[in-house]
Amino acid sequence: MNHEVLTINGERHIINTAAPFIFLAEDDIDDQELFTEAISTHNNTIQIQSVSNGKKAIEFLETLPVTVLPCLIVLDYNLPEADGAQILKFLSQKERYYNVPKVVWSTSNSNTYRDACLQLGARAYFTKPSDISGISSLAKEMLTFCDGHTL
Repeated sequence: MNHEVLTINGERHIINTAAPFIFLAEDDIDDQELFTEAISTHNNTIQIQSVSNGKKAIEFLETLPVTVLPCLIVLDYNLPEADGAQILKFLSQKERYYNVPKVVWSTSNSNTYRDACLQLGARAYFTKPSDISGISSLAKEMLTFCDGHTL
């Protein structure tokens, strides 16, 4: 099996380079698990790689070889060390991420946050659902951004 092993701040990530993956920056472990479970119910071939803060998100993405980019980047807006808007701003300055769809999800439904994220290149801004069926529906919608990888 083809894979890349990345070590970021002492955390080891193994990426199967033959399969698409979604990158998730989310500091709430429960939300990470719910998101991963929801994605796998709709498509069990897509991997999820996740980190728990904004600084780790930037480091992870910058460590990836250009040939191994995610099919989708999902950012929580309220991350420690760098928020979703700051990460989007960083990514917008790097040509290699131009064609990678980016979305933001947050507990906040602030129009200010939404507008800022959309102006910085997010294709969508979602308010996190409060129940499992809502997360499942949102995961299915997010999968539509992974061109050619949905079931």
